[in-house]
Amino acid sequence: MTTELVKNIDWVGYVDWNVRDFHSFDTFRGATYNSYLIRDDKTVVIDAVKGLYATRLIQNIAEKTELVKVDYVVCNHAEPDHAGGLVTLMANLPNAVLLCNAKCRESLAAYFDISNWKIQVVSPEDKISLGNRTLNFVNTPMVHWPESMFTYIPEEQLLFSMDAFGQHLATSVRFDDLYDLETILAEAKSYYANIVTPYSKQVLRTLETAAKTPIKMIAPSHGLIWRTNVSKIVEAYQSWAGGKYVPKVLILFDSMWDSTTQMAEAILNGAAKTSDKIDVQLLHVRRTNLTRIATEMLDAAAVALGSATLNLQMMPQMASVITYLRGLKFTSKSALAFGSYGWAHAGSDQLDRWIEETGWTRLTKPIDAKFRPTPEILEHCRNAGQLLANTALEIGK
Repeated sequence: MTTELVKNIDWVGYVDWNVRDFHSFDTFRGATYNSYLIRDDKTVVIDAVKGLYATRLIQNIAEKTELVKVDYVVCNHAEPDHAGGLVTLMANLPNAVLLCNAKCRESLAAYFDISNWKIQVVSPEDKISLGNRTLNFVNTPMVHWPESMFTYIPEEQLLFSMDAFGQHLATSVRFDDLYDLETILAEAKSYYANIVTPYSKQVLRTLETAAKTPIKMIAPSHGLIWRTNVSKIVEAYQSWAGGKYVPKVLILFDSMWDSTTQMAEAILNGAAKTSDKIDVQLLHVRRTNLTRIATEMLDAAAVALGSATLNLQMMPQMASVITYLRGLKFTSKSALAFGSYGWAHAGSDQLDRWIEETGWTRLTKPIDAKFRPTPEILEHCRNAGQLLANTALEIGK
């Protein structure tokens, strides 16, 4: 396996082939925890790994240099999947000084006993000379966490981008041009949708800064390293962060005795028949994980949310879905609610209120069916599907 990014800069992280849950993120392709080793006049480790795999990190470093020769450890992000290995790492690097920003130091102190660590707080004005190379620092607050930071080597035009531009993807190769690009971008999209979406405004500001910086390679904290398709992932981030949508209708629903299912399928049929240019996705929320739902939501222009009524509430899994989506703060969607009920309707009304509270454009009043949808109601649903499709075509140009 090739680990060399450029001469004397190597990947020394850990591939987690079997992880399937990452704080509710479905990682069905596994994950990596990326750490990097720079050997110059000064030797540097960029980021640690998850605590469970710190021993492997130390072994990887020791294969390339003596541990006593490590001068610096850079912590770009204090989340435990990257910083968890710092306790073991700092204990085994007797001469290493930890470089981090002030907020990161506060976060690390909350997680670990750092009283015996040698720490140097850095800011964007600081430049650390390694000999032939220099470390520059870019604070990127709330591009995930308040203490988030990028590290940049101008001599190599190499950006260590923390969680930005990452993917949860375990592979035996380390670079984007050695793996299927469509799969990498799909995983990057899923990662953005489920983790980065709430911070899109901050991402846009960071991208504006990055546009002024020449970048040949991006080395994120998860997934493959971008060395050939840098422009593609940057363009994708600009699109996702900017709220650019494609002509897609997303129908999310949960049903009890298939009445709401019939309504959802009628909406699907109406939307699909409107135009061949429309991508229509029909997802039963009890049979679809939250990761997939959020990923499809990211670039959908128009959305239908449907639920049967159970105990004067929407169905429980639909409530879970909208709680998850609320946290991700998807903006500027056009949407409508629908659903069936028995003696008192509530599910569709609650979804309708959620659409308004979220600030999405409400396309129509809720579509309700008592017990079974009549032919007239199903025709109403087909018309609603057409409305969603036309809206998606207009927004997703």
